[in-house]
Amino acid sequence: MSVGNTAKILLADIGGTNARFALSHGELSNGDEIGPIDYVKVADFPTVREAITDVLRRSGEQPKRAVLAVAGPVTNNRCVMTNSPWVIDGNELQPALGFDSVHVLNDFEVVAWSLPALQPADLISLGGQDGLAGEPLLVVGPGTGFGVSCLVERHGARLAVVTEAGHATLPAENEREERVIASLRRRLGHVSIERGALSGSGLQSLYEALAEVDGIQAPQRDAAAITKAALDGSCQLSRATLEMFCAILGSVAGNLAVTFGARGGVYIAGGIVPRFPEFLAGSVFRARFEAKGRFQDYLRNIPTRLVTKPDASFVGLKMFAKHNPD
Repeated sequence: MSVGNTAKILLADIGGTNARFALSHGELSNGDEIGPIDYVKVADFPTVREAITDVLRRSGEQPKRAVLAVAGPVTNNRCVMTNSPWVIDGNELQPALGFDSVHVLNDFEVVAWSLPALQPADLISLGGQDGLAGEPLLVVGPGTGFGVSCLVERHGARLAVVTEAGHATLPAENEREERVIASLRRRLGHVSIERGALSGSGLQSLYEALAEVDGIQAPQRDAAAITKAALDGSCQLSRATLEMFCAILGSVAGNLAVTFGARGGVYIAGGIVPRFPEFLAGSVFRARFEAKGRFQDYLRNIPTRLVTKPDASFVGLKMFAKHNPD
């Protein structure tokens, strides 16, 4: 992973199972690249400090700054990981590892930072116009959970707003969805966007609720199996589930677009949707995104795009470092 003497910033994308590290080059101008990505298994190291120490030892470098993306909530530059024993505390890592600064960011905040730098090859268009320059950019992502972040630019300064919008109440747009949500409510109590539909577990919950509403004895399937059966046409219930998933995603994305005034564009990320871009594009996603009554014209002008770049997080880490030079 050695990248020579110009490496100055350690970048990291840390999940519950794997962590990825890379070293930046130069002064992070638009043309700069990052070094090779070093993959580390979280279980191989008791603490993040030991993992970073090993990464830097093997690289032969001692960068002065670190920007770390973590899959969890960040408070006061600190994250207690939910799916691993690591506690990532930037204020402790800074003196312990000899950094001048350490920034700990939520992983979806980092995706928001990447949006202005993504290229056409990194995206699939899902409708709309070109978006308005300088207006907020929104990213939503169904995956293990449902992430939402918005990048706002004012007077040359950028801020990524991190939210817990996935825990807002799941809305219904028609009678069938009302019946599905009623079924979910009997089992879950509060039906959030994340638990009721727009996540891996949410897709499974949606499948089970649809089976109950339609009176179908359905085989048990997880999110991956539901998606596969929907796409290969082997299960009508799975296909109906994925269709409702795309419809709800459109409605929720439209709701969030008007909430944030995201006239710069709405981006879909996360681990689920990139597996079926053609299905999403052919669904009612875009129609439901625009279906906001008197604000339909407002939504019609907002572009929706699917993020397909696998290392968008490192683009976001680099962009954050560029705009926050300490």
